[in-house]
Amino acid sequence: MIESIYVGMTGLSSFSRGLRVIANNTTNLNTPGFKGSSLRFADAFYSNGSYSGRQFGQLGYGVSTTGTMMSFKPGELRQTGNGLDLAIDGQGLFTLRGEDGKITYTRAGQFQFNSDGILVNQGTGEKVMGVGADGKLTEISIANRRTNAGKPTTAIKFTGNLSSTGTDQTINNVRVIDSAGGEHTLSLKFTNTNTTTAGSWQVDLMDGTTVVGTKQLIFQNGKATAATEKLSFTYTPAGQAAQALTLDFSTDVTSFASGTLSTLAFASQDGFAPAGLSSAAFDATGTLVLTYANGQTEKGVRLSLGRFDTPEAVGALGSNQFEVLDGSAWHTGVAGTDFGSVRSGYIEISNVDLSQEFSDLVIMQRGYQASSQVISTANEMLQELFSMKSR
Repeated sequence: MIESIYVGMTGLSSFSRGLRVIANNTTNLNTPGFKGSSLRFADAFYSNGSYSGRQFGQLGYGVSTTGTMMSFKPGELRQTGNGLDLAIDGQGLFTLRGEDGKITYTRAGQFQFNSDGILVNQGTGEKVMGVGADGKLTEISIANRRTNAGKPTTAIKFTGNLSSTGTDQTINNVRVIDSAGGEHTLSLKFTNTNTTTAGSWQVDLMDGTTVVGTKQLIFQNGKATAATEKLSFTYTPAGQAAQALTLDFSTDVTSFASGTLSTLAFASQDGFAPAGLSSAAFDATGTLVLTYANGQTEKGVRLSLGRFDTPEAVGALGSNQFEVLDGSAWHTGVAGTDFGSVRSGYIEISNVDLSQEFSDLVIMQRGYQASSQVISTANEMLQELFSMKSR
């Protein structure tokens, strides 16, 4: 009966550990990137039983636990709208490096740029690692990239039909960006010179009432000739350096008879003014994408990801982070082959299944009650034995 009490105690101890694991899972139900665990049970050792010299088989000594097993099944991806909240759709973990140089991993992609412009893990401050051009781990930084320098206009495109039977047309609102980022509005005046050269037009580039330059545009069979489809001008904005402008009529520009109605119009220009950074996010390949207020985008470093062959190679550290227990079972790379894709603006929430946890909780409770009842019964039997002896 003493052995029975011992066996019951192993049940109380093991089911208590199981309750602790369930409690940890349920309290982390809303923890981003959390991976639930389950307790592994095993029967304890055995001995051969005997009575009055007769063997009657093996008797067990209760239950033991052999540790916990983390479940790395993916959690639900929940949209946040923050471009620096990241989730991995598939295999992989984000790579972090602490101040001491230790590498850890996480599925909770809650990141931000610190005051130095370096991407770090929120709350704990570890740097988020990317893959440099040399294939080595590197910081992801926006230092010196918070402003886009801008670009002066070099090419202006037009679209539409310049009526071959018209006499003249003026296109206003031709936008030009100078080298300092200033915007200027020019106009383009077309004068039909078909009487001197078939299909020809005199083209005057105007800055207000000032003629910047004059060129000739010639059409054959309704299309601008190769020699005149791109006209070059030199424009000098007030107080700025001279800049070369190319007026491009090579695409989507025609000249057919349409009375006095012409639809030729300014289409686009390739310049843009300086502007500040408006947003930072990552694309599906894990590449940093910076978007500026002038509509321009730039790409940066690509995120470094890690993955493992077996859960036994992973150790939980807390703060939504994991460490490497067996380096031979770990692999590093980037989103794509053998790794999942990166989802910007999403967070992976806990993979804990609450209904399963409640079901396991009932099992643990019943197991604990049963073990307690075994101890109580064995104790009563002992007391009865002592009572018999005293009589």
